[in-house]
Amino acid sequence: MEKKTASSQKVVKVAMIGAGGRSRSVHYPSLNDMDDVKMVAVCELNEVRMIEVAGEYDIPARYTNYVTMIEREKPDVVYAIMPPHHIYDLAANIMDMGVNIIIEKPPSVTTEQAKQMALLAKKNNVITGVTFQRRFAPVIRTGKEICEKNGPVHSAASYFLKNEVGGQPIYKGALEKLTCDGIHAVDTLRYLCGGEVEAVASDVRRLDATFRNMHTALVKFSSGATGVLQNCYMMGRRMFTVEVHSTGISMFGDPEEGGQVFADGKVEPVHTLDPWILSDSEQPHVAFGAYAINRHFIDCVKTGQQPETNFEDAAKSMELVDAIYDSQIG
Repeated sequence: MEKKTASSQKVVKVAMIGAGGRSRSVHYPSLNDMDDVKMVAVCELNEVRMIEVAGEYDIPARYTNYVTMIEREKPDVVYAIMPPHHIYDLAANIMDMGVNIIIEKPPSVTTEQAKQMALLAKKNNVITGVTFQRRFAPVIRTGKEICEKNGPVHSAASYFLKNEVGGQPIYKGALEKLTCDGIHAVDTLRYLCGGEVEAVASDVRRLDATFRNMHTALVKFSSGATGVLQNCYMMGRRMFTVEVHSTGISMFGDPEEGGQVFADGKVEPVHTLDPWILSDSEQPHVAFGAYAINRHFIDCVKTGQQPETNFEDAAKSMELVDAIYDSQIG
C-alpha cells in the first residue's frame, strides 16, 4: 500500500526490539506504511529472524544488546514487542534512559508492575503506549461514534471467545488467560462504556481444565453505562464481538468480520460496517486496527502527548482484570 502522510513531516526514529510473529505481522508493516517514520535499528537474539526482518524493511543497524542499540542510535521511541513476563526490567531500563516506549498487551504480569511502570514513565517524562488495538479497529470505533450521536452509551458488551478444548495454559502457565489474552475484551469494554469502574460481579471457572478458562462479568461504570464481558476458551469457534447501545440505537460488530447498526426498531440495518471499506485497505494490519493505534502512538510521540492507551490507562485494565477475579458470586 502507499505510505500514508501524517500532519507533520518530522521523521520519528524508531528502534525495534523483537522480530517475532506478532511484531512482524502488524507492527513492522504499520510503521513501514508511514512516511514520517524511520526504523533505524532492530535488536533480536535470533540471528535468522533479525537478518530477515532487517532485510525485509531495509533496517540498517542490527544489535543483540538493546542498551547498546539505544546509546548508539538515539531513537525517539523504542518498540519492545515480547512476552509480558519478560518485559518489566527491560521497559524500566528504557524509561530510565529517558526514551519513549511502546509495548504489547498485557503491560505486565501484575497490576502492581503496571502501576510502577506508569510511575517510572512520569518520573522520566516519557511517552508510553500499550497496543490494545481492538479499541482502534475501524468497525468498533466507527460503530461507537455512530451510536453516541443518539446519546451516551448506556450499555455495552465485549466477548472474546475461542475454541481451545483440551488446550494448555498460556506461556506454560506464566500468566492467567484473562490477564494475558482476555484483557483485549476487558480493555475494549472500558473503552465502550467510558468512565471508571464502580462495581463488578463475576463468575470465573475451570471448565475441564487445570487453569481458569471461563470468565463472565457484569461491570458498572461511573459514566452510567453497564458492561457485560465474556472471555471463554471452550466455545465453538474464535470470535471477538462487541455490542454498543445508546438510546434507540445499537451496534453489533466484529473488528474483522464487520458490523451492523440498527435503530428505531427497524429490522434492516441503518449502517453496515465493513472493515475493508472503512479502512480503505486490503491489508489486515490496517483494516483491523493495528495501523490506527500505531499511527496514534507516533503522532503522540511527535506532539509530546500521552497516548490513549498509555501505561497509566493500561493499569486500569489490569485493575479490572483483578476485580473480575476478586468479585465472584456464589
